[in-house]
Amino acid sequence: MSNKTAAIHPGEILREEFMRPMGISGYALAKGLHFLGIYEVVREERGISADTAIRLGKYFGLPAQFWLNLQNEYDLRLAEGSGAGKRVKPRSVETQARSRINS
Repeated sequence: MSNKTAAIHPGEILREEFMRPMGISGYALAKGLHFLGIYEVVREERGISADTAIRLGKYFGLPAQFWLNLQNEYDLRLAEGSGAGKRVKPRSVETQARSRINS
């Protein structure tokens, strides 16, 4: 199962879908979140941690899970693009059951 959609950093979504349309500057966001590291997220140099997700969730009125899901999706796309798991051979449940029966 391969999905060739490009990995989109959560900082890009934060910047383009939230900050820009709402007219929120990096300074205003950092001040509102009480977190200077948000500059690095917006510049796509840092990921969204659980702590940052909670802050963003509270600030924008969204569940923290929304922000963590963006980060997880980004991380998975990068890993898939790097070939992670390419040499791993799948082991089916049927194979596992058969090996237990035969042992």
